[in-house]
Amino acid sequence: MLITTQDQFSDYNISKTLGIVKGNTIRARHIGKDIMAGLRTLVGGEITEYTKMLAESREQAYDRMVAQAEELGADAIVCLRYTTSSVMTGSAELLAYGTAVKLIKK
Repeated sequence: MLITTQDQFSDYNISKTLGIVKGNTIRARHIGKDIMAGLRTLVGGEITEYTKMLAESREQAYDRMVAQAEELGADAIVCLRYTTSSVMTGSAELLAYGTAVKLIKK
């Protein structure tokens, strides 16, 4: 599966647009991680607990988007984007989305 943030590929033409594909996940903060993060805010530096949680969330949303594109028979996804939104206090949604397409070699 080819994936790009651009609207086209240099070596391929889009022969068919299959539609929007998306994958999302909602994650809540963990009390243990919050305690460690709170301590890190006192001394400064990266809050690795949250960095890891967000990286895992992005990967899960990405994988779900790719799975949806594969179900449609897509060769690629163009215009990949990520967005986040707050769902409730202490939790957030991470959404990956793009357009599933069929390709032909130039």
